[in-house]
Amino acid sequence: MKEVFENEMKLEFISKSTNEAFARVTVAAFVAQLDPTIEELSDIKTAVSEAVTNCIIHGYENKQGIVKIVGHLKESEVILEISDKGKGIENVDIAKEPLYTTKPNLERSGMGFTIMESFMDSMEIESIVGLGTKITMTKRIKPKIEQEDEDFKMITKC
Repeated sequence: MKEVFENEMKLEFISKSTNEAFARVTVAAFVAQLDPTIEELSDIKTAVSEAVTNCIIHGYENKQGIVKIVGHLKESEVILEISDKGKGIENVDIAKEPLYTTKPNLERSGMGFTIMESFMDSMEIESIVGLGTKITMTKRIKPKIEQEDEDFKMITKC
């Protein structure tokens, strides 16, 4: 049985670094209907940026390919799948280690997966060498009432 979502989007674009900003803005516009805070939206945009950059730099390297983003909204949660049909990751566990990079000559920090994990509520990586990689990330958008209660608690603690 297919899972039912409140809304969905699909986006495909060429693996050019100039399209990274396009991906961020498009996902932000899609997520905006959940009325996220500026911080929640910033977290999502940063995670999307990291995932798309990984597809372009590591997945396709210097070749042109397609980066695909599928977004789902379910209640107060956004689910994002960002994928490529690039070279894949040989060892996902090693690739997830902070500071690990296969591109030290490009001054890559090796923090992409760490950033995605810290800014989103969950992240899963599926990768097959020679076939590509898919990153699935989720983030729960707190309802405004819950957010206001947290803000009030923070203020009263001061």
